[in-house]
Amino acid sequence: MTPRSGAPRPPAAFAAQRQPHWPAPERPVETTTRLRPVRTRRPARVVGAAACLVLGIGLIGGAVTGSWLTGAPDAEATAPSGYAEARGLWHNTSVDTLFPRTLTGDGAGPGGADRVWTRVAVAPDSGCTKALDPLLLKALEPVGCVRLLRATYTDATSSSVTTVGMVFTEADAPAMEALRTRFTREGLAERADLIPRTYPAKGSVAAGFGDRQRASWTVSVLTDVPVVVYAVSGFADGRTVPDPQPAGEATAEGATTAPAQSGLGHEAKGVADRVERALRKTAAGPAATEKPR
Repeated sequence: MTPRSGAPRPPAAFAAQRQPHWPAPERPVETTTRLRPVRTRRPARVVGAAACLVLGIGLIGGAVTGSWLTGAPDAEATAPSGYAEARGLWHNTSVDTLFPRTLTGDGAGPGGADRVWTRVAVAPDSGCTKALDPLLLKALEPVGCVRLLRATYTDATSSSVTTVGMVFTEADAPAMEALRTRFTREGLAERADLIPRTYPAKGSVAAGFGDRQRASWTVSVLTDVPVVVYAVSGFADGRTVPDPQPAGEATAEGATTAPAQSGLGHEAKGVADRVERALRKTAAGPAATEKPR
C-alpha cells in the first residue's frame, strides 16, 4: 500500500492514415443492349413498395440506434470512469490515506453526539480466505477477491473497538451491481452468520477483540468502485456478546439491545462510513471535494 514511482507512459501514436483507394469504374455488361419497353407501374404496387422501403429503413435505424443506447458492442463503456484504476488503490496508496490515523464523526454517535476514533493497528494486506468467515467468503465469491485491507480503531474513551475492512474485488460494474442487488434482496448484510471477522492486534486495546466479542456490524457493497466495505465493533474489555445486532437495527430509534444501548451500532456504521468516504475521495482523484458531514 505504498505509492508507485515512475513517469506516466506517453500515449500511443496514432496510426498513419492510408490514402483513399478509388475503385475503377464499372464496365457495362452489354454496350449494345436494346432498349426494352418500360412496363406501366400500378399505383397500388408503387405505394406498397414505398411502404416496405420505409419500414425496412425504420427497422435498420432502430436496431442501430438501440445498439448505441444500450452500449452492447462495448461493455466497458458502461463502467464508471476510473473503475479499473480504483481496483489498484490497495497497493499504490498510502495506508494513512486509506485508513486515516484519526477519524472524525461529527454527530455520528447516539443522539447526534460527536465521535472521534483513533487507529490502533493495521493488518498486513492479505487474501480473503483466512481473514473472512467461510459463509461471507462464499457470498462474495461471485466478485472474487484481489486483496483485503483491515485496520482497527478505538473510540476516545477506549471503551469500544472497531475493525474496518475493504475487499478489493475482481468484478466489473455490472457484477458489483448484481452483488449489491442480491445483498439487498436477501438481506445478507443483516445475517448473523455472515458477520465479518475482527482484527485483534496484540499489545493494543483490541488484543481481546475476537469472534465472541463481536457486537454490531455493517457490510456495504459499493458500485462506483469495485470494493466491499465492512466494519464490526465490540467492547474493548473483551466481554462476550451473545446476541450481536446489525448496525441498521442497533441504531434504530427505541432499540434496547446491548449493542444499541452501548452505541456499538453507531461505532460500526460511523467508522465504515468515514473509511468509505476516504476511499471514494481517493478514487475520484485530487479534484474531488468531500461532501459536508
